[in-house]
Amino acid sequence: MERWSLMTITVLLALTVRWAVSLGSYSGAGKPPMYGDYEAQRHWQEITYNLPIRQWYFNTSDNNLLYWGLDYPPLTAYHSFVCAYIAKLINPEWVALHSSRGYESQPHKLFMRTTVFVADLLVYIPAVILYCFSLKETSAKKKASTCALCILLYPGLILIDHGHFQYPLSLGLALWAVLCLSHDWDLLGSVAFCLALNYKQMELYHSLPFFCYLLGKCFKKGLKGKGLVLLAKLAGTVLVSFAACWLPFATDVEQIMQVLRRLFPIDRGLFEACMFSSPTHCPDKVANIWCSLSVLIKIKNVISPRTQLKLSFAVTFLSLLPACIKLTVQPSLRGFKFALVSCALSFFLFSFQVHEKSILLVSVPVCLIINEIPFMATWFLLVSTFSLLPLLQKDGLLLPYAVTTPAFLAVCLASFSILDKTSAEDLQLKAFSLSLRGYVSWFKSFPRIVRSLFLLSLALMGALSVLSAAMPPPQSLPDLFPLAVAVVSCLHFLLFLVYFNLVTLWDSKNRGQKKLS
Repeated sequence: MERWSLMTITVLLALTVRWAVSLGSYSGAGKPPMYGDYEAQRHWQEITYNLPIRQWYFNTSDNNLLYWGLDYPPLTAYHSFVCAYIAKLINPEWVALHSSRGYESQPHKLFMRTTVFVADLLVYIPAVILYCFSLKETSAKKKASTCALCILLYPGLILIDHGHFQYPLSLGLALWAVLCLSHDWDLLGSVAFCLALNYKQMELYHSLPFFCYLLGKCFKKGLKGKGLVLLAKLAGTVLVSFAACWLPFATDVEQIMQVLRRLFPIDRGLFEACMFSSPTHCPDKVANIWCSLSVLIKIKNVISPRTQLKLSFAVTFLSLLPACIKLTVQPSLRGFKFALVSCALSFFLFSFQVHEKSILLVSVPVCLIINEIPFMATWFLLVSTFSLLPLLQKDGLLLPYAVTTPAFLAVCLASFSILDKTSAEDLQLKAFSLSLRGYVSWFKSFPRIVRSLFLLSLALMGALSVLSAAMPPPQSLPDLFPLAVAVVSCLHFLLFLVYFNLVTLWDSKNRGQKKLS
């Protein structure tokens, strides 16, 4: 009972923070003609409610795809339709075809914010709570409410979902999938992940760890016996799940192809993940390797779009290959969670058409291991929030950013005493350090070096945050601060990628785990 009381307080605190953030501005507020992501979500409700399904993804006189055309999978469209149906009952003007474009009012803002709250309460928050209660370590069980508090107060997700405006459904469904796999409910986990992938195609960031972990389980069980049966069940589950999601579009091959063209618009180029007509989007300020390199080399002018695609695919594939091989050969839940982090980070850094918000696809898996490596997880989550600074500044969310980020750091310091957990063993690098100790003499001072780097990182991020908010950039360099934020964040992420891969590849704990049966 005490644990549930603490968890109730944790959830109430998390909801209060979300409510406070939602009182502020949102993406594109009062900025015609494109407005922002808030208007995109409202427009999808307008389209899905008023037009037949066969027109949702096609350019017509009633559906101008250049004005926030649907570019997410069918589940997003179905969700928009449900929201639109409720909106129509409250005020038909909110989803009136054509005339509702750019609609802004306090009652409508309350409705839209409420839909995000409901999604959080029904999908994301329950998954976090049950995940924290399911942690097997005795010490972690005692800290279930502490872990939940840190995860639910992660500022990046709060500021994007309840500030900028976005639904947490795909990430919530992915969490449910992880939770199911942790209880060996592999078929349910597969359904949950298929739903996540059919809500947002960016869940491809997590697809390879799910595939490799389940395939590895099949190998362990033996492909001539139980493993083959499990593989057949998994394949059937995936096919049925996708068929159910795509059934309304399956009457015509051209329908399916048009949806796929909308989901993967490769002709837009390496940097443009969407139609960046809106002033709320800044395609060249994403904290990945391509945008950072473009400061020195204008890749768009040197390499053709097709070559960009091939290069991006090759680098992404090579960077995530070691973790995927290790997970397939030695499948374990611990290895699965770390592979989710490293693979998603590889996608963010090297893949094609990355948006700054995609860092959340890395951050949520990092939240899942905050009880195991609290210091590095906290550091990463702070950097990921910092990388969103240019977007948050455009949306008028600097004040919530300035409040929630230090508060999150304070909660992690109080909950995990992270500054005292910087040894090689605490950072899960003991096996790697033992292999280097004969060659690297400074490993004895490793904890002090790591703490110093952390404090230096905090100081740098704090300074850039203050400069971005308080000082106008030079007229000759109007994008100085956003570029600085992107490059600094990218350098952090590259180091984190090396770190998470070292933990994954030198993980000795997996060898002592009970074999999968």
